[in-house]
Amino acid sequence: MPRYEILSEDAITILDRGWRRIVSEIGVQFAKPEAVELFAKAGQRVDGEIVYLDPDFVMAQVALVPKEFDIQARNPANNVHIGGDQMVFSGVYGPPFVREGSTRRDASMADFRRFAMLAQSYPELDSAGGIICEPNDTPLDSRHLDMIFALQTLTDKIYMGNVVSGVNARDTIEMSSILFGGREAIEETPACISLINCNSPLRWDDRMLDAQFEYNLANQPVILTPFLLMGAMSPVSIPATLVQQLAEAFAGIALAQLIRPGCPVVFGSFLSNIDMQSGSPSFGTPESAIGLFCTGQLARHYGLPFRTGGGLTSSQSVDAQAGYEALMTLLPTFLAGTNFVMHAAGWLEAGLVSSYEKFIIDIELLRELRVEFTPLEIDEASLAFGAHDEVRHGGHFLGAEHTMERFRTCFYRPIVSSSSNFERWLRDGGKDAAVRAGELCQKTLDAYELPALDSVVHDELEEYVTRRRRELGD
Repeated sequence: MPRYEILSEDAITILDRGWRRIVSEIGVQFAKPEAVELFAKAGQRVDGEIVYLDPDFVMAQVALVPKEFDIQARNPANNVHIGGDQMVFSGVYGPPFVREGSTRRDASMADFRRFAMLAQSYPELDSAGGIICEPNDTPLDSRHLDMIFALQTLTDKIYMGNVVSGVNARDTIEMSSILFGGREAIEETPACISLINCNSPLRWDDRMLDAQFEYNLANQPVILTPFLLMGAMSPVSIPATLVQQLAEAFAGIALAQLIRPGCPVVFGSFLSNIDMQSGSPSFGTPESAIGLFCTGQLARHYGLPFRTGGGLTSSQSVDAQAGYEALMTLLPTFLAGTNFVMHAAGWLEAGLVSSYEKFIIDIELLRELRVEFTPLEIDEASLAFGAHDEVRHGGHFLGAEHTMERFRTCFYRPIVSSSSNFERWLRDGGKDAAVRAGELCQKTLDAYELPALDSVVHDELEEYVTRRRRELGD
């Protein structure tokens, strides 16, 4: 479908001048000596941790980025293509809490595994995810091993790597090498994708950079994402925030290409605003949607695959606010043609909560939007002249041959929504969408089937996790 683009050529020119001024006059901080050293060797001016970048040098580095690339899944049918006209969807990422029904609690490893099973169960999600929730009942130093093992064994889709430290990134790469038959195999075709966030404004911190170095050296794609909430981490202006986003992302991309020229990266965007009365993050806002449209257009202008959007909301419960704010973000996500979509299912309470019911409702939204954004096919058969010839004047089409041949598949069939009349709805318990979603969630988990995995590979992964847990002191 056509992309929705709102920036004029003059506007793009002004934004282009803006990021060039930031990187050359204000500079970007890199809190890792090895990163600063790479820039210095490339002829860039450095002052401590601040790197002042030549914009033309930055553009030369950006030009090295592959416009499109593949990521392999252990089930080849679930391989994905990043870039171009392709959209890849991944679930919620990062929350320390979960919500199930009316209960909000610390996330556990059991929750992580259940969300991985849900991601496996719905074809609307192309990726099993990464930190679907933060399992607080497992040791901090080794929980990344359990999470990667769960993603690799409970699903056969692509997954996201751990980025808490360089050590965690190396473990992800080692486990991916075991799963796919060696380091060479994953360097040839990447096997995971990872999120590297900028500590906005204008700072790339050491932990993120440690992980980025590991993934770039292994040719595993990273999503280099400025974390921008207007009014807190960027000015209260969409154009100013877009300029900052370009400066931060381009600086991270330039570093990636110095680490390994030609390694795949994704231009990331996480752009919204704070509530100026409370200071709390706001999601599903008109400003975030405008920023999303602009980001997609800018990414295409610079020839980069991009990540943004999702089913974001600030709501504390799975209510009407959660639904309309998620749609306010997902709809522009589709209109912009986002290449990699994080937080596409399950995000609640400004990203603090992974919600089971919201996960299912977001799947419903994804299903509907996929139908809505499928180009309409029009040919002579679709005009159904024979149905008119059969029914003629004043009749109805319910029993027409054309209808009977197509009634099972002619319209979208929702998995959560109810279209029952009021009396039947009451007889069925008078359940709202959140309750119905919770019931479907449990049915999905009950019907889950473990995807097959070679026992030798499974055992080798398990042995690696056990050994590394011991080495890490847990």
